[in-house]
Amino acid sequence: MRIHWLQHVAFEGLGSIADWAGRRGHTLSCTRLYAGDVLPGQQNFDFLLVMGGPMGVHDESDFPWLKVEKDFLLEAIREDKGILGICLGAQLLAAVLGAAVRGNGHREIGWFPVVRNPDLAEVISAFIPENQKVFHWHGDTFDIPEGALHLWSSAACRNQGFLFGRRILGLQFHLETTPESLAGLISNCGDELIEASWVQRAEDMISNTGCFAGINRSMAGILDYLAAGLEGPE
Repeated sequence: MRIHWLQHVAFEGLGSIADWAGRRGHTLSCTRLYAGDVLPGQQNFDFLLVMGGPMGVHDESDFPWLKVEKDFLLEAIREDKGILGICLGAQLLAAVLGAAVRGNGHREIGWFPVVRNPDLAEVISAFIPENQKVFHWHGDTFDIPEGALHLWSSAACRNQGFLFGRRILGLQFHLETTPESLAGLISNCGDELIEASWVQRAEDMISNTGCFAGINRSMAGILDYLAAGLEGPE
């Protein structure tokens, strides 16, 4: 499978997704939007990853490429591509699908549990843990797009994920995080670590080493689910 990914800042990469792609024999290509890279034609990839970043979906005056990216995402949706959006990527997907994106009211940074929607069908529940401590780093949130399934909630943020059709999924949190990618976030966005109810200290996030393997396994399960959806009709 040909996977293309959209990078918004140099310090937010693929994390554990790169290892998953290598194990499955998939190819990877990248557009560095922050560096002015040209987006590929839709015929040049099968699956799209839209990664995170500190900017917001409405910051087009500061980041003009956001408008180009939104148009690209709409085209990918129309072309029935598989798409996974993470954090900012999920917010961008929600926005182009017609849902509102706004400040969450609580900045949520650190290891906090998400709870699966109990009304999900069994086939979806199979790849979504019922309750899992995951890694968060966000201040915005999205409404669930019309026609999408609401997947998770947390105490600080109601809408943590959605599935639109069989091939498009948005994650507000980060299952791809590794110790190395977390260190990059702390180094580049440490000014966001204010004293607040849902913001952990850097040392507490780094020391929670037992969680990385679990979230990376969940990331692989979600990617396998989405990849399987590209092999047959939606």
